[in-house]
Formats: sequence, C-alpha cells, structure tokens
Amino acid sequence: MIGFYNYTVILTYIGMISGFVGILSVFNGNLKMALICLLVAGLCDMFDGKIASTMKRTKSEKRFGIQIDSLSDLICFGVLPSLIIFSCSKGSLPMFICAGYVLCALIRLAWFNVDEEQRQDSENGSRENYLGLPVTSSAILIPLFLGTLLTFHLVLDYSYWFLLLIALAFITPFPLKKPHTLGKILLILIGIVTLVVVVMGCRVL
Repeated sequence: MIGFYNYTVILTYIGMISGFVGILSVFNGNLKMALICLLVAGLCDMFDGKIASTMKRTKSEKRFGIQIDSLSDLICFGVLPSLIIFSCSKGSLPMFICAGYVLCALIRLAWFNVDEEQRQDSENGSRENYLGLPVTSSAILIPLFLGTLLTFHLVLDYSYWFLLLIALAFITPFPLKKPHTLGKILLILIGIVTLVVVVMGCRVL
C-alpha cells in the first residue's frame, strides 16, 4: 500500500478520524460531541510532531509527515470549526464567512508546507516561531468561546464574527513563539478547563 504506516503518523491519523467524527456530530446536531472531537484532534496534533521526531526518518517520510499533518489539519481545524459555527447561525453571511475561514486555513496550511520544507532543507531541529496564528489554535478558541456563550446563556447567532477574526489571524504575518514544554502544559490545562466549560455549557441545549 502507498503511504507510511509507522508509529510516527498514528496520532495524526487518530486526530483526522476525530475531526471526521466531529463533522458527523455536527450533521447529527450533537454540538457537544463536535466540540469534544475538536479538542481531541487538537491534543493529537500537539504531540504528533514530538513523537515523529523520536524516529530517524527518510526525507520522503519527513515530507509525507508534513503533508499528512496539514491535510489532517484542514479537516480538523478548517472544515470542522466552520461547520460548528455555521450550525449555530444559518444564513448567507455566515455561509460566506465560514467558507472564507476554510479558505484562510487552506492558504495558511499550504504556505506552511512550503515554508517548512524550505526550513528543513536549510536547518536542523524543530521550528521555534510561527508567522501568524496556527490553524490548530481553533481547537481551543472555538470550544472555549462557544462553551462560554452557552454557560452564560448567551446567543450563538453571531459567533461567526469570532470565526472571521480567527481566519484573518491565520493569514496575518505576525510573529508567534512556538510553545515548548511549559507552554504545552499550560495549553493542556486550558484544554481541560475548556472541556469542563463545554460539558457544562452544552447542558443548556
């Protein structure tokens, strides 16, 4: 079979499946499950690169890892968040904004693939900084935002404006330091809090 199936890609594949289950959950009207799947996909993405770095890979394996990670990210952090937000507010304007969000995610991921391959050709080690907001940030931002709205019984109808801000941040070239050990611990703690907010907030549905 074409492709690679070693342990370095397992978390990426699990994350993609979680994103797909989240999409199905949106279609079934299960907002809580969709948000939880988004969080799980984010957790998988946080550690897939670290696990991949423990194995000495060929150039083809590294490039495959870059491509498969971004393709998975487009499903999990591009399509899934846009469908979640669109399910909260129907109409032409939300549709265009959600489509624009997916487009911004696509552009950023394609740009990142090119930039990362060029970086790996010229230097060793992992990336230290990002340019613009990574698409994976939606794994925290979207559940925390919607969970908070639900917790305080606020309407979700205009949440697409928040999605627009995130989309613009994807393609805005501002420097952002990549989180390492302490940063990832903090993100995990925020993720746990976000999960609680989502579970508690979705009880009002």
